[in-house]
Amino acid sequence: MLSEASKTLIAKLDLTYPAVAIKYCFETPPVPRYEGEKLAFCQYAKVAQTTGENFYVTAEDDACYGRMVLGMIEKPPVTASGQAGYDFGIYKTPSAARQLYQHMPILEPGAIRYVWFAPVSACDFDPDLLFFVADLPQADILMRATCYASGDPWESKSTPAISCAWMYAYPIISGKVNHITTGFYHGLKRRGTYPPGLRMIAVPFQKIDEFLAALAEMDWTLIAFRDDPESRAELARRMDHWQEMARETGTHVDLH
Repeated sequence: MLSEASKTLIAKLDLTYPAVAIKYCFETPPVPRYEGEKLAFCQYAKVAQTTGENFYVTAEDDACYGRMVLGMIEKPPVTASGQAGYDFGIYKTPSAARQLYQHMPILEPGAIRYVWFAPVSACDFDPDLLFFVADLPQADILMRATCYASGDPWESKSTPAISCAWMYAYPIISGKVNHITTGFYHGLKRRGTYPPGLRMIAVPFQKIDEFLAALAEMDWTLIAFRDDPESRAELARRMDHWQEMARETGTHVDLH
């Protein structure tokens, strides 16, 4: 369960698109089913962001193939053949497009029947995924929080189409945070879900506690980017200490 302190902390980021909590369910969630226009799976997070509502969707509510990467349906043979990716001009040949399906991460078939979306501010469940859409200053804070304690390197893994596989399935399967840039991906771009140049960041349940603890503890503006006299003096003191450490080994530090 997300604490009120964590919700308040995330709210301080002042994201244009509020953070969304997502839960994958076998049993029916205790919230209303989405009743609006049928959309692609990648658009439902935006619905939660813009309406502020809790709701769930099923495979029948998905107008694209998010339901496939969630293991709700099997791979449709014609599209899995690579014909669609070829006809869209995304790939040179159907064989090249077929690789999309060869490498696609898919959650355990049949294990997910409902997907529950909620703005983080209204989340009262343990999320499987925290989903962020952020500009660069905000994304810098979010991404640093994903590695602040663990030191994990940042990775961005995706394909030109069916980006939902890499944002909603891959993080759960791998236990890794994934991040991609809007404007690159065929379905998102066709539907105009978000303007280009934003970072989409997916934090899976395996990393959420660590991520939230880091967000609360770390400096959102690093000391080297602060102009107040106290910060500049403290940074100078730390850098002088580097030289003291280096002298003990007969070396020198060239960082400035």
